[in-house]
Amino acid sequence: MKNITLSADEKWIEAARERARAEHTTLNAEFRRWLQDYARSAERTRRYEEVMNELRGSILLDRMPTREERSARR
Repeated sequence: MKNITLSADEKWIEAARERARAEHTTLNAEFRRWLQDYARSAERTRRYEEVMNELRGSILLDRMPTREERSARR
């Protein structure tokens, strides 16, 4: 694992540390989780667009769905 140095306002660092303590974790662990999510977000977006492109045109409707049908929870 590689170390990095970040700069931020002291009040935000302390507030984040307090929150991490309250959640029984560490600021370091939360940062690593954020960094992983941040790095993967472009991949998730790319995959989503691939799936949408694959599905495009595969669902055909003979009519527009009603408002109730569009808002129905499945």
